[in-house]
Amino acid sequence: MDEITQAVDACLATDRADRIQQGATLVEELAHYGFDGPEYMKFRNELWAQSEPILKGMIRNGSLGRIAIKRHRERGIALWISPEDAATLKADAAARDEILIEMQIKALETFRRKALIGKGWDPNFNGPRGASCLMSYYIGTCIWEFGRVFKKWAQERVRWHELHALSDFGEETPCGRRGIAGLLQASGYLAEPEAFVTVFEEILDEQKRETQAVIRLTIDGYSDTEIADKLKITNAAVRMRKSRFRGVIYQTARERRIRIPEQLHAKAKINRAKQQAGAA
Repeated sequence: MDEITQAVDACLATDRADRIQQGATLVEELAHYGFDGPEYMKFRNELWAQSEPILKGMIRNGSLGRIAIKRHRERGIALWISPEDAATLKADAAARDEILIEMQIKALETFRRKALIGKGWDPNFNGPRGASCLMSYYIGTCIWEFGRVFKKWAQERVRWHELHALSDFGEETPCGRRGIAGLLQASGYLAEPEAFVTVFEEILDEQKRETQAVIRLTIDGYSDTEIADKLKITNAAVRMRKSRFRGVIYQTARERRIRIPEQLHAKAKINRAKQQAGAA
């Protein structure tokens, strides 16, 4: 029995043979509606919800990464997870959520196209391990999508460090506020902050309404939990919106539409120097 089957069997109470039969009946019903409409959306949401604890556990204990590396290697595709990134995924729930959400969004699209419409999932498969249930097949799809999502996440982590003071929502700025909120409201920047705020607002206005709401509430000082309560979404969704918007800001900075004020860099260096001196 492979690790995927073990993880699924540990989380789902029903017998695997029963799950395969139930899956076959369900797919036949969904095919009648072209894998679309309210019934399919109900199935999609249930698949997301039921798979989430399985995937979270596999990301946390490292088994998902190990399986992904093995499967990529079998197809001649390079995938490497550094010890530092593995440790982050084990310890940081926000990092796991970020990868999980992006991975599932992509996996659901691939699963619908290949497993359902393309009939890639076969309840009568006669391979060495026999047929898999729909959940196991979906987990396998997520593992394939993990490779691309992880690489993007790992690359963005490097960029986050490069532009941390701009968009981390964590580092204090001269006015005492943090991250973008501090930069927007900082005094003494003369013309630079006006240009920054103008472009920032233009970029924010280009985003989806929910993202705009998350960012504006963050700037107003609300916590992730408070934002989630106000917008009736999950904490993970709040973090996802922030993460995606950070990516937009990074790209904008690279395109030089936004320039980080020199004063901010100087203050950040002074703060780091003071911290190092204190530590010494």
